[in-house]
Amino acid sequence: MHHDQNVTATVGHLIDGKIVIDAARTQPIFDPATGLSHKSVALASRATVEQAIASAQAAFPAWRNTPPLKRARIMSRLKQVLEEHADEITRLITAEHGKVLSDAHGELQRGIENIEYASYAPELLKGEHSRNVGPGIDSWSEFQPLGVCAGITPFNFPAMVPLWMWPMAVACGNTFVLKPSERDPSSTLRIAELALEAGLPPGVLNVVNGDKEAVDVLLTDPRVQAVSFVGSTPIAQAIYATGTAHGKRVQALGGAKNHAVLMPDADVGNAVNALMGAAYGSCGERCMAIPLLVAVGDEVADAVVAGLKAEIATMKVGPGTDNGNDMGPLVTRQHFEKVKAYVDGGVAEGATLVVDGRGVKVAAGHENGYFLGACLFDNVKPGMKIYQEEIFGPVLGVVRVQTLQQAMQLIDAHEYGNGTCIFTRDGEAARYFTDHIQVGMVGVNVPLPVPVAYHSFGGWKRSLFGDLHAYGPDAVRFYTRRKAITQRWPSAGLREGAVFSFPSSR
Repeated sequence: MHHDQNVTATVGHLIDGKIVIDAARTQPIFDPATGLSHKSVALASRATVEQAIASAQAAFPAWRNTPPLKRARIMSRLKQVLEEHADEITRLITAEHGKVLSDAHGELQRGIENIEYASYAPELLKGEHSRNVGPGIDSWSEFQPLGVCAGITPFNFPAMVPLWMWPMAVACGNTFVLKPSERDPSSTLRIAELALEAGLPPGVLNVVNGDKEAVDVLLTDPRVQAVSFVGSTPIAQAIYATGTAHGKRVQALGGAKNHAVLMPDADVGNAVNALMGAAYGSCGERCMAIPLLVAVGDEVADAVVAGLKAEIATMKVGPGTDNGNDMGPLVTRQHFEKVKAYVDGGVAEGATLVVDGRGVKVAAGHENGYFLGACLFDNVKPGMKIYQEEIFGPVLGVVRVQTLQQAMQLIDAHEYGNGTCIFTRDGEAARYFTDHIQVGMVGVNVPLPVPVAYHSFGGWKRSLFGDLHAYGPDAVRFYTRRKAITQRWPSAGLREGAVFSFPSSR
């Protein structure tokens, strides 16, 4: 496909079921494998975002009163429609994000599983009922939708993360305004268009592309009842503070620095294979990636470094459109420069660069793509920048300790608590680790312990601001509020005089 330097198309917004192009401000979208731009994205003005919120607000009364089963059937149809369009969607992801097509397919599948869970809405929205809590009095709870909800999603999963949010929100009877990443908006917008084809009424889901200007409107407009966010910790913290100050319910998922612990008894071959995907899959641009391996004892550390070095030598790096490649480019030129600077910095700080991915050779025509090969550091120490900060690139650092206790102290002392994992054959060590570690998602011989769609996803410490985790059962609670109703129908035999003491069931 020929990419012209002249931008030909503009990605717009989806408001009230129609594509709207607000072209006062636009920004180019780049193909990270070539460095060329063949599209731009419209950045929404305040008025455009307010129009989207108004559309969602207007659609809410009828949608709220649509029976949950009817809402659920639209989700079931959407699952089918997305499976039929899977190749088209994954091509859009790869063209703008850069990840290998097979990886994009995996992302879309995890998103579709969230739609599948949302299609259980009639079961998930059942309240609780108690008869005769007092003489002739019945009491029950209902889970009612909030109104207009908003989602702000990151570049690294343009299909999956929005599908963590809006399918459950709308299945619960809310309407939604989604602000995806302006770096790779096309797949997100296409999925929203396909939701209309599946029968979602116009206005129930609106998509606005944009930057901080759009986000600020979503955080302050009184019509927006709840905000879900996934991104970096500083922004997550700011969104949580601003949104809650404006009376909104907010869940804001932030950054990560996930440590894997390698015990002396671990199956090193299995750990090496698992770590290759966990550290270098999707070019390390995942909040559940493993950028740090804490090896307990020098013997197992030496073995795993040798194993990783040998595996990295067989890796194929190149455009994501070729499924023969294991790793594509980083998302933007700016991010490429930032990750490369971390590698330079790690060398300067005295870590041992065992494998240097700088200057990796890629296929002709892709010399200007944002490619960085897999990098492997040994002798990484706490306090180094490459240890402390989230790099979000294909950089794995090995830290050497002598005991499981030391490994756990390092993990618990870190500001993030998103994911972690232990490689071991020892059930006692695994049980102790999973029980005591201060991290929200824990794997045992599973390096990317991302919960399935019917469990919930969330970290601890500075990886999550808010009380409820994303998707799964927590999403039902996040996108609804409980109403408790107590009812009596007086009958002749139960009439009583005025009572001035506080009611109790004594």
